[in-house]
Amino acid sequence: MFQEISFYLIGGIPFVVYLGIVVFILFFITGLIAILRKKGKTKISVKWHFRLAYLAIFLGALHFTLGIFSYI
Repeated sequence: MFQEISFYLIGGIPFVVYLGIVVFILFFITGLIAILRKKGKTKISVKWHFRLAYLAIFLGALHFTLGIFSYI
């Protein structure tokens, strides 16, 4: 079951690869918000920093689970 979900091809690339790219982008944006707020260059709320962090952690855990359990 996990293999079918993980290796479902979208445009010739497995779903788990797209999920990893989304997680990377979310972590990058989350860190960027913190850096820009520290320098005073943005007015993005801290709430959005935490929301993106929680979403990135959840999707990262899903990415991890699909990656590991697809080989078991």
